[in-house]
Amino acid sequence: MSIASSRSPLPPDAVLYPEGSPLPRIPVVEHFAGSEKTMRKAMALQAERGAVFDITCDCEDGAPAGAEREHAEMIAALIMSSDNHFQRIGARIHDITHSAWRTDLEQIVGLAGPRLAYLVLPKVRGVSDVERVLAALREVAQQGGLEREIPLHVLIETHGALHQVWEIAALPGVETLDFGLMDFVSAHHGAIPASAMRSPGQFEHPLIISAKSRIVSAALAHGVLPSHNVCTELVDMAVIENDARRARMEAGFLRMWSIHPNQIEPILRGMQPSEAEVGTAGEIILAAQDASWGPIRHQDRLHDRASYRYYWSVLKRARTTGITLQDEVLKRLFA
Repeated sequence: MSIASSRSPLPPDAVLYPEGSPLPRIPVVEHFAGSEKTMRKAMALQAERGAVFDITCDCEDGAPAGAEREHAEMIAALIMSSDNHFQRIGARIHDITHSAWRTDLEQIVGLAGPRLAYLVLPKVRGVSDVERVLAALREVAQQGGLEREIPLHVLIETHGALHQVWEIAALPGVETLDFGLMDFVSAHHGAIPASAMRSPGQFEHPLIISAKSRIVSAALAHGVLPSHNVCTELVDMAVIENDARRARMEAGFLRMWSIHPNQIEPILRGMQPSEAEVGTAGEIILAAQDASWGPIRHQDRLHDRASYRYYWSVLKRARTTGITLQDEVLKRLFA
C-alpha cells in the first residue's frame, strides 16, 4: 500500500539535521591500490560494479623511492582520465615528516584537483600536523583556481593523534577519521601482542577497544565518518565479512579499508543493514514525511525525530552499500 503524500516535500536531511551537518554520504568501502597496474584494475572494477567503493591511489607505500614525483603525476593522470567514471578516486600522500608530502599534494591537487575525491594523510602526530596540511591544501587549491573544497581523510595511528582526536575531528575540511591498527599496535613497543593486529584480538584487547571507541565518538560528534582498519585475511571471505560486520555492529565504524579486490564485496555485505531493517526504515521515514515530520505510530510503537535520524541513516547506508531500495523511497527521499 502506497503511503505517498504531497503534504511535506522537505527532504530528511533538511529536517533532521537543522543545526548540524549529516554524515558525508560517501561509499562505505575504501580500496587501496599502490601500483599503476592495481589502480587500473580497481578502476575497471569500479566501472563494472558502480560507485559502491572508493579507490585510494597510494603514494606512501606505492611510490618507488626516488620516483615520488613521477608516481604522483601518474596518479593525477589516472584521476583525470576517462576511466574515472564516478569522481570517487582519492590519493594517500606521504606523511608530513617525509620530504615528498608537499610534492605529492601539489602534483595531485594541481593536476587533478577538479576530479580528486579526497586526500588521505597518514601518521598524524597531532592536530598541528593536520592544520598544516589543510592550510597547504587550501593554498594549492586557490593557486589552481579551484572553487571546491577537497576533503581530508586523517589516519589516527599514533599516541599523539589519539590524544588529540577530538580536536582533529573538529577541524573544518576533515571528512573521515581512519584507524591505523598495525602502526598503532607497533607504537606500543610490544605492550600489545601481535594477535591484536587481526581478529578476534582487534575486537577484544582493551587498548584497541578504547582507541576505536575514542575515534568513533570523536568522529560522529563532529559529523565525520569513522573508517575501520584493514583486514589482513585475503582468502577466507567469511572472515573478511565478519570483520566488517563486527566493525560496524560492535565498534561503530561506518566505513572500512580494502587492500585486495577480493575484499570489496564481503566488506560491502558486512557493512550492509539487514533487508528487514531497510524495509522498516523505508516505511517509517515515508510515514514521517507524510506527517510533516511529526510523531507517528508504526507497528504499535511511537516514533519521532530522534528515531527518524536512526532510520534515515539506515536508508543512506543501504544506498551506499549497493542495496536496491523501493522506487517510492528513491523517488521521494533520494531524488
